[in-house]
Amino acid sequence: MSKIKVMLVGGPNHLPAEQRVVTLAKFCEKIKLPFGSGYEHFLHKGERTHVDGQEVPAYHWIMRTAIAE
Repeated sequence: MSKIKVMLVGGPNHLPAEQRVVTLAKFCEKIKLPFGSGYEHFLHKGERTHVDGQEVPAYHWIMRTAIAE
């Protein structure tokens, strides 16, 4: 199975740069990233960007939710 590298755009400023490039097992429209005490949600809107000379899908931040207890 081929993995897909994507770039996360926007969201909290304190989200480290090394966590903004994510490898997915398969392409999906939304990503829910655990971060701190919640989840950061990102959506693919058809845009692409370049990472290490490779064109990859860009996912834009849409919201944050709390982790349910």
